[in-house]
Amino acid sequence: MALEDVELGGVEIKAGEGVIALISTANRDEETFGGPDHRPVGELDLDGDAHRHIAFGFGVHQCLGQSLARAELQIALATLFRRLPGLHLAVPRDELRFSDGLFYGMPSLPVRW
Repeated sequence: MALEDVELGGVEIKAGEGVIALISTANRDEETFGGPDHRPVGELDLDGDAHRHIAFGFGVHQCLGQSLARAELQIALATLFRRLPGLHLAVPRDELRFSDGLFYGMPSLPVRW
């Protein structure tokens, strides 16, 4: 519930009005994650700026384990790509499927090396 009048995305929300945040839309803002200097929103970008996403929550709801998770991902991916330098998709990119339920992601990622 909005505590005070606020404008969000060009829409005025009055104090006392209810607001629902859809988790499936998080990290998909074209102005932040898309555009000519970035890959399309929703496409994996290992070189992108990961500092403005909310995958680990925000503020008082921020995940305490985010530093460990980021370190694990950096180590795991660097090791994987170093050990399997020829790793590539086994299917065309447009055949990759994403689940859009409670957790957004790919149920499988077919690769070859």
